[in-house]
Amino acid sequence: MLNRVILIGRLTRDPELKYTPNGTAVCTFTLAIDRKFNKDETDFIDIVVWRGLAETCASYLGKGRLAAVEGRLQVRTYENQEGQKRKVTEVVADDVRFLDKAGTGSTSGSSGKAKKDDWNALGRELNLNEVDYVNQEGEDEIPF
Repeated sequence: MLNRVILIGRLTRDPELKYTPNGTAVCTFTLAIDRKFNKDETDFIDIVVWRGLAETCASYLGKGRLAAVEGRLQVRTYENQEGQKRKVTEVVADDVRFLDKAGTGSTSGSSGKAKKDDWNALGRELNLNEVDYVNQEGEDEIPF
């Protein structure tokens, strides 16, 4: 038998981290995944991550972040508080990959969890007066 799922999508909300009574970390979030042939249709898939990977996801993922999830599909049933049976389908993740830089996809302010790169100085014009160089004896110019 084979039960493998690979998904790429954006988080619809910040991950929720909880701990079981015996101290095991469990993180849940939902991925929004556009359909390949019809961009107007989106699937919302619940993801469950356990242990150390759960803590990592809670620390570095946030609403709007792009992530790849690999795991297995799980269908479980439970009774709600009114005694009605409910069925839940979710992906139990074995591996989660962060596919964009921290802060690029987030709209909820959760990007503060990871340091954002400062690219403001990239591509600015360089003034040679700002460059320190060693002048060889007898040379008055830069050798290039």
